[in-house]
Parts: sequence; structure tokens; C-alpha cells
Amino acid sequence: MMAQMAVAMPLAGEQGLFHFPSPEEVRVQPISRAENETGWPFSVDAGVLACVWSGQKVVSFLENRPADLEDSQTFQPRHVIVTTDPVLLTFGNMADRELFGPAASIEERIRQVAPFAALGQKLCDQPAGAHVGHGEL
Repeated sequence: MMAQMAVAMPLAGEQGLFHFPSPEEVRVQPISRAENETGWPFSVDAGVLACVWSGQKVVSFLENRPADLEDSQTFQPRHVIVTTDPVLLTFGNMADRELFGPAASIEERIRQVAPFAALGQKLCDQPAGAHVGHGEL
């Protein structure tokens, strides 16, 4: 009985499998492509790196609202999951895969996103409400 309870309970600091994250649990960091950056994996030059707990830490990249879009127009940003898991990277991003820049293979895409996946994992470890400045992660 105790072993069953231990399996069902999340570890300290973790959320349960069916936990629905609140807005306070989402961590965001604006990121943008440096002028001479060659390994930028996204098709847009700037966006937001986000991390949220959804059974596990999930890192995503969301595009910024286009500057030429009027305030009265609705905008639903595209987003992709940023991970080194080849299955999730491929199939989990099918809807908005054009948000990634070109890559010759899944291996190349993994190499491109790996630093951003690591950055997003560090972002998850920040306390709620923390403001992380450019280059602080």
C-alpha cells in the first residue's frame, strides 16, 4: 500500500501528472537573433522562450506580434516545442513547423535547438515572477 502511494505522489518540487499550470507558473524570456548569428534555429528573428510545467518541464518558442499588425487585429502566435527529443521535435511541432528555419536533417535541427532547450530548462528553475534580463541565464 505504501509503495503504491509513493508511486502516485509527485516528487518534491514536481507537479502531478494532471496538474494544469496557472499563469504564475509560466516563465518567459524574450530572445532575438544576434546580427551575425549563424545557428539561429527559428524562421523569425525574435520571439519569446517560455517554460511551463505540463507533466514535465516543457520549453516553447513563440513568435512576437508583427509590428505592422494593427492593435484591433487579433493575433494568435505560432509556437514550437524546443526539445532535443527527435520524436517530439518532429511530430510535436507539425502544426507550426514553418516557425523553424531550414535544416538538412533532424540531427542538424537538434544541434540548432539544443542550446535553447537548455536555456529554457534553466528558465523553468527561476522563481515565479522573476524577471530575467538579457544574457542572465
